[in-house]
Amino acid sequence: MLRVQIPDLVVRRAAGPDAPAVADVWLRSFTAALPGVRRAHSDGEVRAWFREVVVPTRETWVAAVDGSVVGMMVLDHAEIDQLYLDPAWQGRGIGDRLVRLAKERRPAGLTLWTFQVNGRARRFYERHGFVAVEHTDGSRNEEREPDVCYVWSPVD
Repeated sequence: MLRVQIPDLVVRRAAGPDAPAVADVWLRSFTAALPGVRRAHSDGEVRAWFREVVVPTRETWVAAVDGSVVGMMVLDHAEIDQLYLDPAWQGRGIGDRLVRLAKERRPAGLTLWTFQVNGRARRFYERHGFVAVEHTDGSRNEEREPDVCYVWSPVD
């Protein structure tokens, strides 16, 4: 797949005023990528969670172009807890840049979870050296959707 680099892309820590845009990216991406997956929370609940919990208390990063947030990533200890791109901005190297940042920030290794039905995300993470280590029936997540745990370990 051709990766088109975006010269005016800025990756930075999110601040409080970014929360609405971060939530918007999450909502658009989730809806586009996972149309068959039941969302456990309403749009309003998602927006409140990003505004009150995620952006103020977790290591949240945004990818912005011309001041508009087009991607977001949340690191929670050694886990990529969230990584979503606006659907219109996928395939341009933004996700690659966010994963590189995650690896720089957590050089000892990373884990993440994604839904088994999200083939595009699974292929993306596998291209970046993540290995599937556990598949579940979804009974431990709010959506009740089968998921898969991936691990990235640095090469010594």
